[in-house]
Amino acid sequence: MQVSENHRHYWSKNVRVTGILLAIWFVVTYGVGYFARDLNFTFFGWPFSFWVGAQGALVVYVLIIGFYARYMGKLDQEHGVAEED
Repeated sequence: MQVSENHRHYWSKNVRVTGILLAIWFVVTYGVGYFARDLNFTFFGWPFSFWVGAQGALVVYVLIIGFYARYMGKLDQEHGVAEED
């Protein structure tokens, strides 16, 4: 199987955006979670570290998924590999 330049370009962009989003996921999951106890102030009546751990990370995960789906849809269209409706 011969890989075209279009395929290489598509895969390069896919790997790059996946790597960036995984780095964001890692920082949110481990970095913010590790330092959350240092965030000592009240947010809506609860400690801010609680909100970061319980809600903030989930919001970021949903945003990552939404961005990836939208980005890949556009990339598929750009390279002519989009699924037909």
